[in-house]
Amino acid sequence: MYDMLAEVVRNGFVESVHYGSVAGLAPDGTLAHARGDVHGTVLPRSTTKPFQALACLTAGAPLAGERLAIAVGSHTGEDFHVETVEAMLADAGLDAGALGCPASWPEDKATKARLIRAGAGESRVRMNCSGKHAAMLAACVANGWPTQTYLDPAHPLQQAVRAAMAGSAGEEPSPVAVDGCGAPLFGLTLTGLARATQALVLAQDGPVRAVADAMRAHPEYVGGTGHLNTELMRALPGSVAKGGAEGVLIAATSEGHAVAVKIIDGGQRATTAVALRALAALGADTAPAEPLGAVPVLGGGRPVGEIRTTEGK
Repeated sequence: MYDMLAEVVRNGFVESVHYGSVAGLAPDGTLAHARGDVHGTVLPRSTTKPFQALACLTAGAPLAGERLAIAVGSHTGEDFHVETVEAMLADAGLDAGALGCPASWPEDKATKARLIRAGAGESRVRMNCSGKHAAMLAACVANGWPTQTYLDPAHPLQQAVRAAMAGSAGEEPSPVAVDGCGAPLFGLTLTGLARATQALVLAQDGPVRAVADAMRAHPEYVGGTGHLNTELMRALPGSVAKGGAEGVLIAATSEGHAVAVKIIDGGQRATTAVALRALAALGADTAPAEPLGAVPVLGGGRPVGEIRTTEGK
């Protein structure tokens, strides 16, 4: 059902392995690279954010530039992220108290350390999904929809999200779950997720193109300083990349090569390497990004091995 996608090698010894599935589409849309169960349903987690942002934009939320990029983002909670989210909320006549996501420390280590030294605590606006939630609230305000219940799957906004996902993936999203941030989470097959990703990079105009362009122009709002998604988009100009919890990653090149990865144990450490290998197998030039797929195994603070992709066993 699943393929061995990567193995962890320490001093020449295979210490552990990662199994999962990969769906890869050629630029013409054909399924040209398949590992594991590519037709089974996955919970895409934060890889759905581009399509959630698309729904918000289509619904009339005033999103452009950095604001549209952070709506897509799983940001690291740095000050420039917070300032953008707070401005989005203020323009909608709201404040951080309207956010339905839980309070969290920022993922950026330096920012977290500074906040702790200053005696600050966890906050909703630092949570990595706050940009998405601010965009959802902005869409509700633009339409006169209730903001208190915007996370209900039956809410007009969430129905718009579901429709946006269906339109991009070419299939009906199912099942309905609850994501870590509290938002509704709609399942897709891995192949459907790859189709939706390809739609981002091949769009010539309209809201889908706007989402992709925002990601490309402002990758630091999709991730943050040193974030792998950010650096991958910088290394491969014109590409898009978005990771999600529990070992999910989507990536596509400007030419239309698209991949969706699911590591079944939920680990994230091999996803970028697996995605890059799949893109290369599709014929994409991934050489500028290859250093991002090199994950060292450390012993005493120095490299003693590596996480390497496999052909499957």
